[in-house]
This record gives sequence, C-alpha cells and structure tokens, in this order.
Amino acid sequence: MPRYMLDTNMCIYLMKNQPEEVAQRFAQCYVGDVVMSAITYAELEYGVTAASDPARERTNLASLIEDIPVVGFDAPAGVAYGPIRQATRDRKTDHIDKLIAAHAASLGVTVVTNNEKDFARYPGVTTENWLGASAR
Repeated sequence: MPRYMLDTNMCIYLMKNQPEEVAQRFAQCYVGDVVMSAITYAELEYGVTAASDPARERTNLASLIEDIPVVGFDAPAGVAYGPIRQATRDRKTDHIDKLIAAHAASLGVTVVTNNEKDFARYPGVTTENWLGASAR
C-alpha cells in the first residue's frame, strides 16, 4: 500500500534537479511506498509535449515512472473530490491540485509537495515537503 503521492511540482523538480535530500527520503521508503496520480502523469505528459526538447523530457519522464508507479484515478477518488471541491468552492483555480488532493485522500496517503500552502486548504489531506527550506 502506498504511503506517499508526489505532486506535479515535486515530479518536475525530480526530473530536472534530482536533489540529494529527496534521494535520502526515497532511500527510507520501500518499493511501492511512493506513487504518482494519473492526474500528475497527465500534467507531466503535457509538459513533455510542450517542452523545447521533448525527446530529453520524454527520457526524464520514462526514468521517473520506472521508480514511481502511476496510480489510476478511480471511483473512490471521485467521491473524495466532492468534499474537497465544496470546501474550496470560492477558489476558481487549482482544479488540478484539487483532483490530486482528492486522489491522495481516497488512498489515505501524504502528498509530497513544494506547494504546502495550497494543499493545506483541502480537508483530509496531509502534506510533506521533502525539499526542505532551501527550495522555498
């Protein structure tokens, strides 16, 4: 059972920077502890398509998903989306983050993000930032 779900910004950071502090956190996890939502994967696929060097970004993304399984957005994630969207209905932005938050809530996992402030608004969602203060 997964314990952590990487947010899109964390995946992009990993693809571009491969920071030591994140590598150390991964080393503390078992295989399968860390996943990414299919929503995040879709965002990353868009990034590959829009990149100035799509071939390089495709290689980076392929390498990332070798280590981090993609989990499908399913019916329980859809059910979790209702309360999250309702609680933040005044915010007309962050729709992708709301979907990722709902997916994480449905699995009972912690979202690993460098965007803790926005995710703090979503009920039932816990976050961690593996990048530390240096990346803020």
